[in-house]
Order: sequence, then C-alpha cells, then structure tokens
Amino acid sequence: MSVNPMAYEAQFFGFTPQTCVLRVYIAFQDYLFEIMLVVESVILKKLDAIPGSNISPLQIRKCTEKFFVFMKEQFNKLFGNLEKVLLQLVLSIPPNVLLPEDKVHQQYPYSKEQFQLLQEEVQELQRQCRAEASAGQALRAELEEQKVVQAELEKILQWFAGLESICREHGTSSVKESFTFLTQNSKKLQDVLKDVEKKSKRVKKHHQLL
Repeated sequence: MSVNPMAYEAQFFGFTPQTCVLRVYIAFQDYLFEIMLVVESVILKKLDAIPGSNISPLQIRKCTEKFFVFMKEQFNKLFGNLEKVLLQLVLSIPPNVLLPEDKVHQQYPYSKEQFQLLQEEVQELQRQCRAEASAGQALRAELEEQKVVQAELEKILQWFAGLESICREHGTSSVKESFTFLTQNSKKLQDVLKDVEKKSKRVKKHHQLL
C-alpha cells in the first residue's frame, strides 16, 4: 500500500485513494474466498457421485486451503500492479490541475514575506478593534453615569420648584428670602432651646437641694 498521503486527492474525492484501493482489495479477497468455497462444494458433490472413492472431505478441505493460499499469493502480486495503476492514473490529480477552492491562490499569489506582512496587518487591525471596543464600552459607562447624574439633577430642580411654589403660597417672593427666613427662625429656635436647657438645669439643681 502506498505511503503517500495524497491529501489533495482526499480533499477532492472526500476520501483517501488508499482507502478506496484497500476496499477494492478486500472485496476481491472476499470474492476469491467465496469462489474457493463454491469449488470445494462442487468437488464434494462430484466425489459423492463416484462409487468407492477413498478421498475424504478433510483431504478436500486441506487441498482447497492450499489452493486458496496459492491463489492469494498470485492475487497479491497482480494487485500490486493494479494498485499502482489506480493510484497513479485513476485516483490522482495532475500537478497542473487546481481545485475550485484553491484557484484564488493562483489569482493572488503571495510570498512568505508578503503573507507575514498580511498577518501583522491583521493583528494590528485586531488590536485597533479591541481598543475601539474598549473605548466604546468606557463611553457607554460614562453615558450611564451622566444619565444617573441628570436624573438626580432633575430631582433637585423639581424639589426647588416645589419649594418655590410653597414659598409663594406663604407670601415669600423668592427662595433666597425663604432661606433667610428659615435661618433667622432657626437661630431663634436655638436660643429658645438654650434657654430651656438652662432653666431645666436650674430646676434639677433645685430638686436636688430639696
């Protein structure tokens, strides 16, 4: 059997030529074995028809096996030539023939150096794509943060709008005046709280003395 892998032929046929030749060899061998069995059965029938024959079926089987070995050796010699013919003339693709999927290599031939440059360009483009994808992801994250900040600002504006509406209802013309009013009242409340705390301490001391 040939040791040449014949990969190009396997690409075209969908199977290796050696596999095809091996199947042909096995088919011929099986057919030869079946013929030997038929010949043996015919000989046995002929012997049964001959009266007084001293040849036993076991002797016939031994002779059939010897004949089968002889025929197999002759067949192997002949099949070697058949294998060469099949692999070289029938199942081989000439060197000047290109498969349709490989014609692009003939139209756009590249040297090893040119192919290396193309690979480097592809790698550079891949790096740029990854960098752009990363930058796009960062921009999307920043936009999400801006949306959150914008939502918070809108809430604050709504709060100020509501506060201004309340101020107008209570006779205050602006938010600034409202804050001033609240600050003054807060100071007054703090003074009242301090006064209450002082009086509370005096009352506690008075109770303790009693």
